[in-house]
Order: sequence, then structure tokens, then C-alpha cells
Amino acid sequence: MKIAVLFCFFLLIIFQTDFGQNEEIPRKQRRKIYHRRLRKSSTSHKHRSNRQLGTPQTTIFTPVARFPVVNFDYGMEEKFESFSSFPGVESSYNVLPGKKGHCLVKGITMYNKAVWSPEPCTTCLCSDGRVLCDETMCHPQRCPQTVIPEGECCPVCSATEQREPTNLLHKQLPPPQVGMDQIVRKEALQSEEDEAMKEDTEQKTETPESRNQRQLYSEGDSRGGDRKQRPGEERRLAHQQQRQGREEEEEDEEEEGEEDEEEEEDEEDPVRGDTFRMPSRSPLPAPPRGTLRLPSGCSLSYRTISCINALLTQIPPLTAPQITSLELTGNSIASIPDEAFNGLPNLERLDLSKNNITSPGIGPKAFKLLKKLMRLNMDGNNLIQIPSELPSTLEELKINENNLQAIDKESLSDLYQLVTLELEGNNLSEVNVDPLAFKPLKSLAYLRLGKNKFRIIPQGLPASIEELYLENNQIEEITEICFNHTRKINVIVLRYNKIEENRIAPLAWINQENLESIDLSYNKLYHVPSYLPKSLLHLVLLGNQIERIPGYVFGHMEPGLEYLYLSFNKLADDGMDRVSFYGAYHSLRELFLDHNDLKSVPPGIQEMKALHFLRLNNNKIRNILPEEICNAEEDDDSNLEHLHLENNYIKIREIPSYTFSCIRSYSSIVLKPQNIK
Repeated sequence: MKIAVLFCFFLLIIFQTDFGQNEEIPRKQRRKIYHRRLRKSSTSHKHRSNRQLGTPQTTIFTPVARFPVVNFDYGMEEKFESFSSFPGVESSYNVLPGKKGHCLVKGITMYNKAVWSPEPCTTCLCSDGRVLCDETMCHPQRCPQTVIPEGECCPVCSATEQREPTNLLHKQLPPPQVGMDQIVRKEALQSEEDEAMKEDTEQKTETPESRNQRQLYSEGDSRGGDRKQRPGEERRLAHQQQRQGREEEEEDEEEEGEEDEEEEEDEEDPVRGDTFRMPSRSPLPAPPRGTLRLPSGCSLSYRTISCINALLTQIPPLTAPQITSLELTGNSIASIPDEAFNGLPNLERLDLSKNNITSPGIGPKAFKLLKKLMRLNMDGNNLIQIPSELPSTLEELKINENNLQAIDKESLSDLYQLVTLELEGNNLSEVNVDPLAFKPLKSLAYLRLGKNKFRIIPQGLPASIEELYLENNQIEEITEICFNHTRKINVIVLRYNKIEENRIAPLAWINQENLESIDLSYNKLYHVPSYLPKSLLHLVLLGNQIERIPGYVFGHMEPGLEYLYLSFNKLADDGMDRVSFYGAYHSLRELFLDHNDLKSVPPGIQEMKALHFLRLNNNKIRNILPEEICNAEEDDDSNLEHLHLENNYIKIREIPSYTFSCIRSYSSIVLKPQNIK
């Protein structure tokens, strides 16, 4: 019994000692520990989110709305809205023709794992050629009235409804109170000085009786007894207490400031070679509004003047050297005189699209003084020729949907920095385009010549070309000399032309080492073309009249074809066999065979171990036999995620239960509706 009592007494002493030590931790140190916990928790959750997306920690993401939830254990839990559709996003017909894993978004190539925000409330990710987008989740507000700030997507409480927030982490005073505190502190010090002077005067003039009375008051204080306060002393004590409280608050603020500085020092990592750090730079000031008079319907935003749909009939006279961007879209401008941009010498971007500008209306020196111009957009005008004396600094030139009649060898002279040239929707052909027209374009990578009248591939393409778009022309053949000098070409789009497979020369592109994407949709093909490039990854053949896939047509490709789109053709069961897909069994990721004349599942599907997406809908399939899609013995090796079999003649109830055992989720199998015949 004594031993038990001693043991309990010993535990009680230990508990009191620990409790006392915890109570003796200074407030500043406790706050440091608390903030350090918050920071560690936030960092761990951030890294966890990056790992879930499968991206390295050095990847820069666009911020997504998130809100903290404070737990009782002083931890911080972050709500990160990741790409919810990431595991099973269905593909579409317009999958990027482009480099492996890249995405094509509104004519712009996004690299694999790139993240961007097309709208303030949307975050998108390029993942292996697929664009995945998420809507930003906003924290609900409890105030009666909310507003959405400009450039933001989440609502906040309106200024009239906002109340002073109670912040448990930082104890801050509102800015107006600081000034009042200083005034009150000065008044308190002045009153104390007045009281001190009054006491000195009273001590000099006091009588022996008053001195004895004062001693009695002091003795009463020393004994802890109650005493009456002298006139004015109550106010002085109140000021002292108020000042003491403020000094404590100031100490708290100073401690918090020191903690913030220490946190910043802790968070500043040494510069590493594997991370990208943006240089710190202060924003440049906007041009003074008082010195720039804008026409009606125009607006100024930082260094951009926007006169979109402003009913202008001429380019407004502007003098603003600070302006770098001018938008004149959707007006009725018909001419550009030589002196039109004399007051805007630093323009970098000029948008003149959707006007009535004619070639005779452009002065010969209209663009000559724009020595910094990099982007010029003249889409949707009435030009019959490319403007002369364009600045050599141009990197992007767009003259789509005009009436261009010819391009001679001088039209694009000196544009050696031009990267993108778009001339779609004109009257260009091999007859009126000089073979030497593109020779000066040493940096050209993207050339768009769709919606013209070419019957052959244009000659004289620059060696730097990477992407060539020739859709909606009248091209009938592809000769051996078309791509002799374009060793960097990566994408060729030839949809909506008149190409037949026997009009493609055997050596037209088979030896291309970087050509990864070819789009021959809506041509006159009856067979899948032979002699395709060795490096091909994407082959789009929608809307032809293809009846057969020749054997070994993909056998020479390295590393192997990944995307094959044969929708809307005339493929039947006798048009393909096991050797038709030889060379692509190990690499094919997406196979679209929908809207054809198939009566059964094509042979060899179960051997495509890399296949993620299979479309067999809108055919004439009646039965699905076991092991036509899944091999029960090798289910673990399958990557099939999506299967479409709707709009056939399949009796769903007669399908064996193990037919789709290799597919990870039954919700990604589409079987309804079926046709009845």
C-alpha cells in the first residue's frame, strides 16, 4: 500500500513539473513553434498535391483557390482541388496532332505537364496530349452581400458588409487606431507631467497636517487597506493602465514582426540549379491619364489602348510613347497613312483585324517607324497583297481571311525573325506564290495556308518549318521533293483535300525523323497509306472511304504508332487481320474504329497491352466472344480504361460476366443504347 501511494505521489510530482515547464515557455517561443507547425503542415500538403498530379516539385502551377481548416491540434489542413477528371478523361476526335504529349489549344502548342488558366476560374493541365480542366472551388461566404474583384473568380464580402476579422494567429490593430493611440499617449504623458508638477507644488506648499495626512494614505497603501484617491489621480491611473496595455500590445506586434522576419528567413532557400526563380521587378508605371486623350469607345489599361468595336473610320492620332499594344479590332478603318503610328514608336503588338483596310490604302512607310513591333494581326480585311516594308522585328504575322492574290519573292523580305505566318482564307496557289517567297524566313516554324487553292504542296518551304497546315485546299498528290529540305517538320495537316493513296510518293516522307503527326482526314483514301514516316505517332484518317488496313503497314515505325483514328470509313471484317496492326501492338494507346461496317471485334485487340481507349460504337457488331477484348490470364497487364460499344446490335444480357474483366472500371464501358433489327 505504501509503495502504491509513493508511486502515485511520484507521478503527481512529474506531472506538475512538466506542466510547469510548459507554462514557463515564453509566449514568443510558443508562437514560433505554432507558426513552424503551420508552415510544415502547409508544405507537406503542397508536396502531397504535386505528387498526386505526377509532377516534379519544381513545376510551376497556376494558383488554385484553397482555404485552410484550423484543427484543434494547431495543424493546418489544405483543401487542394486537383484535376478531378484526371484518371479517366475520354478522348475526342480532335486529339492534338503534334509532338508526343503536347496539346494544341487555340493554335498554341502546350508542352506536356504545362498548366495554364484560360479563364480566371479555370485551371487546365496538358497530360500526354489530353487537356484536363478543373473549375476553381471557392470558399462559401456568410456575409449578406458579396462581390467578385476584377481578375478574381471567388466572391468576397462587400466593403460595406466586411467586419473586422478575428484573427487567432495575429493580434493586429486597424491602421486608423494607430494614430489615435499616439494622440492618447501624448495626452497621457502631458497629463502625467502636469500631475508631477502639481505634486511638487503641493509638497512645497503643504502644511504639517497635510503632510501627516499624506503619510497616512501611504501607510494605508502599504498595509493593503482601502484609501480615497486624490482629485485627478483616478484619471492618471487610468492613463497609466491604458499606456501599459498599449505597451504590451506593441511588444506583441514587435514579437510578431520578428517572427515574420524569422519565418521569411527560414523560407528563403539558397538558390539551386534545379529550380527556376523569376527575377523580382517592380511593375512599370502606367502612362499618365491626364496627358492622353482617347477617342470615344476606347479604353486604357496599363500599356494597352483598346478601341474594339468603337465605330472608328480612321486610326486615331495618338501620342503615347509608353504604349506597347494597340487594339483596333472591329472598326471601319479603310486606310493607314504613313504618319498613322508616329506617336506610338514603342508598339510591340498591333491588332487591325476585322476592318475594311485595302492594299492601296496602306502608305508605303506606314509600318516603317515601328522598330519594336513583334505581332501584327490584319485578319478579316480587304488586302490583295502583303504590306510592304514590314519591320524586321516581326515574329508573328496574320493576314487570314483577306483577298491575297500573290506572294512574290520580295513580299516577305527581311522578316528573318518571323516565327508564325498565317495566310488562311485567301486566293493563293502554286501559280501565284513564288517558289522563293519563303526563303527569307529563316526562323519560320508555323505556317498556315489553309482555305486557299493549292493543288500541290508549296515549294521552297524553309528548313526551319515545324508545323504545316494545308487543310481545305485542292491538293491531289504528294511528290518526293515536297519535304526534301524540311528535316524539322513535326506536324502536317492535309484534311479536306483530294489525296489518293496511290498519289503519295513512296519517298515523300518515309525518311523524316521528326514527323510525328499526319492528318489526312476527308480525302479520297481507300486504303491506309503505305510508306508512312518512321517516327509517326498520330495518324488521323477520319471521313475517308478506307476499306482495308494493309498488313505490316505500321511495322517499320519506331518507337511505334500511338494514336490511330479511322472513324467514319468503310472498314469491314475482311478489311483487317492480325498483321494489319503488326508493329503497333506494343505502342497503340487509342484506336477509333467507330462508324464503320464491322460485324465483329477486330482480331488482335486483346494483344494491345498499351491500349487505353477503344471505340467500336456505331458498327454492326452482334456478338462479343470471350477473350476478344480481354485475356483472362493477362488481365493485370491490360491498360484499357474506356470502351464504347453502343449503337450496335449486341444483346447485352448474353454477354458473359468475365468478358470485360481487364477493364478497371465498369462505369467506363458504354453499351447502351443498342439497335434492334
